[in-house]
Parts: sequence; structure tokens; C-alpha cells
Amino acid sequence: YRAHVSEVLNAPLCYAPETLSKKDGTRNSSMGNLIADILHQQADKVLKIRENIPVDMSIMNHGGIRTAISKGPVSERTAYEVMPFENGLVVAALRGNTVEKMVEFLRKAEVPHPISGLKIRLDSEGNLESLYIQGKPLDPEKIYYVATSDYLIGGGDGMTFFQEHEALYKTDYKIRNAMVDYFKEIDTLRSRVDDRFMQN
Repeated sequence: YRAHVSEVLNAPLCYAPETLSKKDGTRNSSMGNLIADILHQQADKVLKIRENIPVDMSIMNHGGIRTAISKGPVSERTAYEVMPFENGLVVAALRGNTVEKMVEFLRKAEVPHPISGLKIRLDSEGNLESLYIQGKPLDPEKIYYVATSDYLIGGGDGMTFFQEHEALYKTDYKIRNAMVDYFKEIDTLRSRVDDRFMQN
């Protein structure tokens, strides 16, 4: 039985042409961007089917990613190593003025917390210069749908802004399983440091 489980866990699902790390960027990282994009994409699929609601963005905590993904075959075991916790994927409905608090938290953070769906630019002093969500300026009164971990919903890692959510949607999806399904859907795992969060 153990040999069978090991065989399943080690079976290649896709291939990483280069190592992905959460430490290769200042405001965003190749590993963080991958995880945030997976959360965003997989939660969006579930919520569109169940509630006919598109997910606007995602956020994960830097400390929740436990290891890099090394160059080479990527397997189910890889997902267990990256995400050893039993954290669930949830979507929080946040008003725009609460999203502003989230961005302020990200601005002050000393590590690049993974995000997707947002484009944040800071000036050379570290002040907010521009903020776009899905290519549009933030509307303080609009409700935005944010994919995240159930651990963070409770204010974990100092993300207390989540406690101001208007509604909460469970996907019944472990984050790790969302990763595995994503790995199965693609051939080549690509991610890089990009311009989603930059400082001049």
C-alpha cells in the first residue's frame, strides 16, 4: 500500500523548466505568483459554476509557501511539500475600502505576499502611486471577490482586514488539491517575477 501511495505521489504531472522560488523578487516572486494565480484560477472556476460570480483577485501569505519547486518533474508530492497544511480555498467578498486596507497591508509588508488580479505600483518612497483590479481603478464601494486561504480569513499572519468580509464562499477545495489539479491541466509549469507589484 505504501509503495502504491508513493508511486501515485511521485508520478510526474507536469514539468518545471526552471526552479521557482518565493525569494527571487522584492515585491513579487515566481513561486508566489504561481500560487496566487492557481488560487485565483481554480476558485474562479468553482464560484462561476456555483454562484455565477467571477473571482477578482487572490492573496496568499508568504509564510504559507513552505518550499520552492525545483527544476524538473512536478508531482503530487511537490504539492504536499509546498503546501503541507490542510488549508481550504475560500472566497471572501470584500468592499473596495477593505481592499484598500489589504493593499496598505501589502505596501507595509517586509515580504512579498503572493497576489493575483491586482496591479500595484509604489513610488520610490514606498507610497501608493496606482492601483488597478482587473485593469480598472479600485472602486471603494464595489464588492470584490478575493480567493484566499481559510487560515487568513480568521486574521492569520496579521491579515485582519479579512474579518470585515461581507460574505464568505467555501470552494470545498484544499489549496493543495487545487495545485494538483492545476498541475494535471498543464504540460509546462511557468512563472516569473512580473509587474503585478512594483516599486519605482
